[in-house]
Amino acid sequence: MNRSCRPWRDGNALAMRDHAFQIRQAVLQDSDQILACLQAAFAPYKHLYTAAAFADTVLDSLAVKTRMQRMHMLVATVGNQVIGTVSASLCDEHEGYLRGMAVLPEYQSSGVAKNLLRAIEQWLQESGCNRATLDTTLPLARAMKFYEKNGYERSGRTTDFFGMTLIEYAKDL
Repeated sequence: MNRSCRPWRDGNALAMRDHAFQIRQAVLQDSDQILACLQAAFAPYKHLYTAAAFADTVLDSLAVKTRMQRMHMLVATVGNQVIGTVSASLCDEHEGYLRGMAVLPEYQSSGVAKNLLRAIEQWLQESGCNRATLDTTLPLARAMKFYEKNGYERSGRTTDFFGMTLIEYAKDL
């Protein structure tokens, strides 16, 4: 059993516990599994979200297809199963915005999220970005620690997200 993960490489499988996962660009056929991944990852926090904020976070079938058209979306897969996802868009020629990071609960703390983050940051850098931002909510303390561990810092900017506080994080790439 190989417990170490190599840095992300497009199209290469990564060893993780007893599974090998791969990171690739999402395709339309992944839509239902992406929705299931978002639902499962955020379900423990549903009671801490407003109904509108939760719906905007976990999406619906139309919203995931729209996100795929407007953003660069990656998925982590084991075989044919989507186990994680993240998206990014270009805000301007030098800054990118991350959205919708989620990993199935049984794959959390396994390296999937870290490799998804590296992969989407690599895409942003290749697209000319030297800075990435993302937003998260107060109930997601574990996610905030993850982002901080991976070089993101609170920018000091907060906004309203359907009645919840949205906290911006930023990182120089």
